[in-house]
Amino acid sequence: MYTTLLAVHSWVRWIALIAVVGTTLAALRGKVAGSGSLADRWGMAAMMALDIQLLLGLLLYFVVSPNMKAILEHFGAAMKDPALRFWAVEHTVSMFAAIALAHVGRVLARKAGSTEAKRARLLICFGVATLLIILGMPWPGRPGGRVLFRGL
Repeated sequence: MYTTLLAVHSWVRWIALIAVVGTTLAALRGKVAGSGSLADRWGMAAMMALDIQLLLGLLLYFVVSPNMKAILEHFGAAMKDPALRFWAVEHTVSMFAAIALAHVGRVLARKAGSTEAKRARLLICFGVATLLIILGMPWPGRPGGRVLFRGL
C-alpha cells in the first residue's frame, strides 16, 4: 500500500505542478475574462490535482509511511537531520501553504469585480503557490530528494 500511494503521489505532483503553472500563465497572458476562461479551466484542474495530492500526502504522512512514524516518534532528532527535517517540516509546510494560497486565490479571483482584479489575484496567488510547490518538491540532489519519475 505504501509504495503504491507513494508512486501515485509522485506522479500526480506533475499534474498539479502543470495545472498551477497553467493557471499562472493563463493569468499572465490575460486569459481571465468570463467564467469559462482558460485561467478558470486551469484553476479547476489545479484545485482537483492539489486536493488529490493533499489527500494522498495526508495518508502517507499519518497512516502508511514507515519513515514518518520514525520521524514523529523522534521529532527532536529528526530536526537535526536535513533530509528528515525536509519531510517532517519543509515539504509539509510549503505544500500546505501552496494549496491554501491556490484555493484562496481561486476564490478571490472568482469574486473579483473586474478582469484586471481577477488577473492580479490569480497572478499573485498562483504565482506564489507555484514557487512554494517548486521549493517544496523533493528534487534529486537535495537532502530528502527523490527521483523525478518514481517507477521508471
